[in-house]
Amino acid sequence: MLSGVCIGTNDMAKAAEFYDAVFATIGVTPAFQGEHERGYAETDGRVTIFIVTPYNNKPATFGNGTQFIFHAADKDGVRAFHSAALNNGGTDEGSPGPRDYHPDYYGAYVRDPDGNKLHISISLNDK
Repeated sequence: MLSGVCIGTNDMAKAAEFYDAVFATIGVTPAFQGEHERGYAETDGRVTIFIVTPYNNKPATFGNGTQFIFHAADKDGVRAFHSAALNNGGTDEGSPGPRDYHPDYYGAYVRDPDGNKLHISISLNDK
């Protein structure tokens, strides 16, 4: 299993503002910030998400076909995540709603200010 994920940025201040707002909607909070990274923790205190400026000093880029998927508690959480992203410099890649992946799926897609694709979802049969 994964122990963490790094998401690259070219503007740490802008990324911090974006991710602080977006992650707050799913209970993920900033835990620390260093020169090249900002760490976010889930409610258990484990830091698992890192926003980083590349240590090799080359530009951060996003991968075609790459996305970071997060779980929301409910439909309102999906909508709040999507809205926070759009209100903090993100762009819409798919408004909140059901998807045809399976009958009980509800999700949304956004891109962060650096172009990284984020997906927030819930499986309604989890409730």
